[in-house]
Amino acid sequence: MRALALTALALTLPLAACESEEAVPDEVPALAGPAPAPPEPVADAVGQGGAVLLNLNTTAEEDFQQVPGVGERMAHEFEEYRPYVSIQEFRREIGKYVDEATVASYEPYVFVPVRPNESDAETLAQLPGVGPQEAEALAAGRPYASDAAFLDRYADVAPGADRERAALYLDGGS
Repeated sequence: MRALALTALALTLPLAACESEEAVPDEVPALAGPAPAPPEPVADAVGQGGAVLLNLNTTAEEDFQQVPGVGERMAHEFEEYRPYVSIQEFRREIGKYVDEATVASYEPYVFVPVRPNESDAETLAQLPGVGPQEAEALAAGRPYASDAAFLDRYADVAPGADRERAALYLDGGS
């Protein structure tokens, strides 16, 4: 009987430890299988319908907890380093708390607002339909007289991409 009680206790303690959000893990195991497809943007961030893509500079701290693997403590860290001016800044600051793979697992759910005349290529690459080559082409078209001029260039370098959705990624575009 005592062995059964000890076994139950041994199984309960790890579960209780998992419920605490006081500590930020040093390392989070990688997820098995392919990375999830990026969600459609909505809500405070971008667009409508589907999953939430959160603006790192304006989303409420508690809303960051919708991101898989983000608890209270990490949501606070997301908010603490605002405003983010680039996706690399987000990676660097959050990378102080978790490994690179974990930071990468957060990125399909968040974005840094794009500043057409200032954002680096990796931040521009957050736009729908934009990869490294398209981001470089957008950067090479600077300066843009307006957000509309930037979106015109965007439509040229990322044919078929959703211009209205991309506008929501712009700093002040939501």
